[in-house]
Amino acid sequence: MTAPDDDLVPVSVRLGEVVPPEDPEDWTRPLTWVAALGMLAGPITAFGWFAFARPDANGAVPGTYLVAAALAAGAALTGATQQGVARAWTATLGAGLFGALLVVVVGVVMAGERAVGSFPPTVAQAVMAAIAGLGGIVAASLAAAVVARNPRRATRLVLPLMVGIAISAAIVVFLLARQPLVG
Repeated sequence: MTAPDDDLVPVSVRLGEVVPPEDPEDWTRPLTWVAALGMLAGPITAFGWFAFARPDANGAVPGTYLVAAALAAGAALTGATQQGVARAWTATLGAGLFGALLVVVVGVVMAGERAVGSFPPTVAQAVMAAIAGLGGIVAASLAAAVVARNPRRATRLVLPLMVGIAISAAIVVFLLARQPLVG
């Protein structure tokens, strides 16, 4: 028989391993898939770009803008699934940070070649798109916190989406239009 205190401890902790959640319907809910898609929007866009039209140019290219905008838009989409200021802000910021990390990982994995003294174009473009996307993500998370109490999900999405995409595009222009990436 278990001690009364053991009933308060989750089964996964008592067994010393992680077990699946007791509620398997979590992944059948549409908002869970929307949030997951939001986190992966930037990495999926980067993978498509690097797989089908590998960058080889210095400076800003349309793919850089697209990946940065996809990071900000995906984070805004994830944040729009949450109600409440803290939840919307952290969901937007967390999804964006996760997406930006994966964009850089995709750039490194898809690089193919190793360069001494400079970055391969995929890595350089991925890092710059992630930096620009992070600026848009921070702005989108602040906008998400402002509209978080609105009961309409579309309203919670539009302002962070527009702000995030605009800021990320402005940062791409600032970072990439002035100097070459690959030496």
